[in-house]
Amino acid sequence: MKGISILGSTGSIGVSTLEVIRQNPERFKVKSLSAGSNIKVLKEQIQEFRPKFVSVLKQAHLKELKKLGLNFKVGYGEEGASEAATIAGVDMVVSAIVGAAGLLPTLSAIRAKKDLALANKESLVIAGSLVTKEVRKNKVKLLPIDSEHSAIFQVLRGSRKKDLKKLILTASGGPFLRRPLKTFESITPKEALNHPTWKMGQRITIDSATLMNKGFEVIEACWLFNVKVEDVDVLIHPGSTVHSMAEFIDGSIIAELGTTDMKGPIAYALGFPERLPSAKAPFNLAGKNLKFMKVNSRRYPCLGLAMDALKAGGTMPAVLNAADEVAVGAFLKGKLSFTGIAKTIEETLSLHKKKEVLDVQDVLEADTWARLEALKIIKKKKF
Repeated sequence: MKGISILGSTGSIGVSTLEVIRQNPERFKVKSLSAGSNIKVLKEQIQEFRPKFVSVLKQAHLKELKKLGLNFKVGYGEEGASEAATIAGVDMVVSAIVGAAGLLPTLSAIRAKKDLALANKESLVIAGSLVTKEVRKNKVKLLPIDSEHSAIFQVLRGSRKKDLKKLILTASGGPFLRRPLKTFESITPKEALNHPTWKMGQRITIDSATLMNKGFEVIEACWLFNVKVEDVDVLIHPGSTVHSMAEFIDGSIIAELGTTDMKGPIAYALGFPERLPSAKAPFNLAGKNLKFMKVNSRRYPCLGLAMDALKAGGTMPAVLNAADEVAVGAFLKGKLSFTGIAKTIEETLSLHKKKEVLDVQDVLEADTWARLEALKIIKKKKF
């Protein structure tokens, strides 16, 4: 039986992971949970799965957990999340904390020689060189949970690296694929959160509407599969049937298709190298939309910003992520226009003096600087 730690257990990925575990009780045992502020859901998870260790975001939340009267250890904050990732009995850590906050717990898991099922793409976006170096050093498995990267991981199995020509990531295009550009200024948070095919958390849903999420996935793909940004392409695929593809030097293109349900990639990562039986309804390919189109850079400027940040290297991707996190938060609170998200990120990047990433501190300093700078830009109410 495989011991599992879930970082971000009350988020969409965490909840789906527990559903996979619930369907396979003979294969997996939840050893630890780490969550944010959704104590109500966390308490329900604790009562059902009985972990040995639980961590929350704030110390004040610990009193609520102790009222359960169950026998488990507790922690809080970054230190608590890191402890959840490293306790004895954990074989695999599902890293699903949203944002840069997931970096240090992810690194802690790797250094404790725990296999990693990665949904926290920001860890690779802001510190890809550090994370991949630690993976190699500690000889652990790094299995992607993002549907796109899980698709590529599956497609590339059994293929030679030298035969690969290009990776092709697909994007639904979000809710504004056909909306007139002149109306983008008036897009509301409610409209942007109405994703046509995927059910996700708020930040990733907004990032999908701007295509910044796809930009992050390009960066992630480069680190996961050791390819250059020039070797990764993005196509709009409104049907979200094809999750990603790989093109080979002989002209063949191999794709992975499936439902828009994250439990598939999660189950593949948890069970790897085996495949787990699915409790979902059979996937019916008949009538599915298999159309593709190129990305309009005017409609989705964030994708270009992400690719430029990766090419620049160093601390630029960390600044990209931090500025995006702040800008999306401001948009959701009504303090920034939808088009202001990309403009805020672009201005923050233009003001940053790039440094090489030698250790975690370089990443954290760039992250802090970018957040403060993005807030200053937003407060000027330029966008």
